[in-house]
Amino acid sequence: MIAFAEVERRGRKGQQKVANEPRGRVERLQSRVARALGRTPALSDDERIALARRTATEHVERGDTAKAEEAVRAAVAYADLPRKNADLLHDVASEIVARGEEPSILLDAIRADLRLADSQLAKGRHTVAAESFARALTLMFDRNLHFDSTDSPLARDPRGFTAPLRESAYAQAVRAPRGRTNETGSASGAAKRVTVATRGNDNFLPEILAMLQEHPEIVLKRVDFADNKKLSRGIFKTAQVAEEILTGKHGMATRADEVLRPYLDETDVLFVEWCSALAVLLGLVDPRDTRVVVRLHSYEAFSPWPHLLDVSRIDDLLFVSEHLRDFAVDVVPGLRGENAPRLHVLPLAKDLRPYVRAKTDDARFNLALVGWGSVVKDPLWAFEVVKRVREQDDRYRLLLVGPEFAGELSPATARYAMRMNPELVQLEQAGAVRRLGPSEDVPSVLAGVGVILSTSVRESFHAALVEGAASGAVPVVRDWPFFAGRATSARTLFPADWVVETPEQAARRILETTADAEAWRETGAEASKHALATWDWEVVKPGYERLLLG
Repeated sequence: MIAFAEVERRGRKGQQKVANEPRGRVERLQSRVARALGRTPALSDDERIALARRTATEHVERGDTAKAEEAVRAAVAYADLPRKNADLLHDVASEIVARGEEPSILLDAIRADLRLADSQLAKGRHTVAAESFARALTLMFDRNLHFDSTDSPLARDPRGFTAPLRESAYAQAVRAPRGRTNETGSASGAAKRVTVATRGNDNFLPEILAMLQEHPEIVLKRVDFADNKKLSRGIFKTAQVAEEILTGKHGMATRADEVLRPYLDETDVLFVEWCSALAVLLGLVDPRDTRVVVRLHSYEAFSPWPHLLDVSRIDDLLFVSEHLRDFAVDVVPGLRGENAPRLHVLPLAKDLRPYVRAKTDDARFNLALVGWGSVVKDPLWAFEVVKRVREQDDRYRLLLVGPEFAGELSPATARYAMRMNPELVQLEQAGAVRRLGPSEDVPSVLAGVGVILSTSVRESFHAALVEGAASGAVPVVRDWPFFAGRATSARTLFPADWVVETPEQAARRILETTADAEAWRETGAEASKHALATWDWEVVKPGYERLLLG
């Protein structure tokens, strides 16, 4: 038996001996090692950190992340090595996140990196400060935490999770307003020249572009910067972006001005779709008297982009729902205060009339989940709904419309898929689920759907749900957990009777509203009427005209 004192005394050699012991003994001894890391005088601070790293790594590899974090906490509580403490916290937290788990030391690691960034900034060491800041942002917004999980620390406590960014001197310097040399020329009064700018994704723009194109007094320019290598150079390297903002070292602002200046000088209003890379690049440039409008979708609120953005150079920030606006204000420090842009809410621009089609009687028993191939859509929740409905009537089935889960999965998504796939196969074999794949003609698909589901954990608007409602399908909306309980949520976006909390409540609503063909058609007609009166393009269009054209 290895004496624990030997482990304490010998450090690395003691740890190596422990590794040769049976697994049960190893776990007991390493747990004691972790506790001893903070109180053993024989260990120097460097040895303490090194031993903690080895201990934590072995525990993470075994899947015992709690013991790994115990070792890290014990070491950093006593070691007076800010750089090495931050490295240890960051590396172990990153290892746990890479496994698709949320570490309890997550905020400790983020704060340690930001403290380093602050101290290096105070010494004028901009490159190393930017690297520490970038490490904090990268860990904070890792997709495993927010996109590929049915839970999110950011959604649970938006202001608490982003508090380190409000406290950090470096983060404050990055978002400090640089303003513009001129007042906005077209902030009030009619615009004559409008430029719509994208960087690849223009999925939600057709109606807006058509409105501008058809307007007799507007000159529209449409530009996509997706393939502009000069503009994009370095934009996905967070450390370079942060250092560029503070020092201009990497020439991004100069290149952005060269590319964007002709468009800024020749337009009254520049509309930027997505508050991501292009918006950050625009923030490096003085827009002078051009009014800048940026639309932020749900994705960006869970990404680093808004935290690299100079909001003083944006006049109007547009959201597609109130709950997304309120969430973003809690998440992004720059959206509060005198330099914040004007905030607007306008629904997605969707022509809903093509979705209004006659349904056959047998459509009543078809539930549909459109765009199901990601964790955020939480198809497992939909499976629970269809199972409960089929307990009463096995004529019901679930149609899955859209692409499958991506081939290359993150660890968190892979874990979800491992739970989902066997159940999916079992339900398919029972005739309860049918995969339809992607469709180029969604209105035709929805004509055969009696109930449209929104089972997501997070949505900003959920166009597919609204399209289904417009088609006359009965809407059943999960109270999206990322926003549930807040002042604004799915419950403030949709009628109260559309929204449910549990699969049991969803099944009850389905069975009650589809009990017979007459009840189903009446409920669907009411949903269609509400959707068209609230979200159809002809209803929404005047709001976009006022915002973009003045």
